[in-house]
Amino acid sequence: MRNCSIAVQRYLPHEHAEPFWQHFTVPFDESTSILDALNYIKEELDPSLSFRWSCRMAICGSCGVMVNGIPKLGCKDFLRNYLPRNYLASESTAAVSAAEIRIQPLAHFTVERDLIVDMNEFLVHLEAVKPYLITDAGADETPLEKHAQTLAQTNKQTPAQLAKYKQFANCINCGLCYSACPQFGLNPEFVGPAAIALAQRYNLDSRDQGKAARMPVLNGHNGVWSCTFVGFCSDVCPKHVDPAAAVNQGKVESAKSMLIQMFTGRG
Repeated sequence: MRNCSIAVQRYLPHEHAEPFWQHFTVPFDESTSILDALNYIKEELDPSLSFRWSCRMAICGSCGVMVNGIPKLGCKDFLRNYLPRNYLASESTAAVSAAEIRIQPLAHFTVERDLIVDMNEFLVHLEAVKPYLITDAGADETPLEKHAQTLAQTNKQTPAQLAKYKQFANCINCGLCYSACPQFGLNPEFVGPAAIALAQRYNLDSRDQGKAARMPVLNGHNGVWSCTFVGFCSDVCPKHVDPAAAVNQGKVESAKSMLIQMFTGRG
């Protein structure tokens, strides 16, 4: 194995008022992920390091961090991506040592400790778009009751109906798109790319009848029209959900909704 240099931004609010950088030397090979490196640091070098992780398979979405300034899933990103080519075969250690990898908490979120951020800010936006199937029969029920009712129903879908929303249903709620979104960084009230993709996922579902209930959020000041369409959210998405496409589709639906309201008085 070879060694590489990793700098981790630490934040220990009870000990230091400001974040600081801590430098580590970590052994690695072709298969060493960013998450593997963090676990090595915690287990072998500094047990006080704090970060989130769970599945190690890009499913839970909990190990998101900034790697050299880009939002990444720690379990899906590898040290080899940031080091010189042929580093394993090279005789020289100078190039590998010089290529320090910098790991920070996700941008645009409140940092609680080290690489752990407050995800409640993200979850509030997801909840706002009513991320569950809504039927006319369950209009006056709670979200949990609506969900239970939907599960009890035997609604079938064709492959074509599933294909309309399947991509947007692949979101793992990792929050990387919010760290990549400059608008969310400027305005935390912006509902954000993942929430808009989630709203579109249900709006396109043939079993759902709750589009009208979601449109006020999408039409609002902090809805789809706040997006300046940088598109970086889709670039960093580890599951290729393409939230930027959902935002564009949401703008089309929002325009339709506002026109309907203008001419008929109903959305």
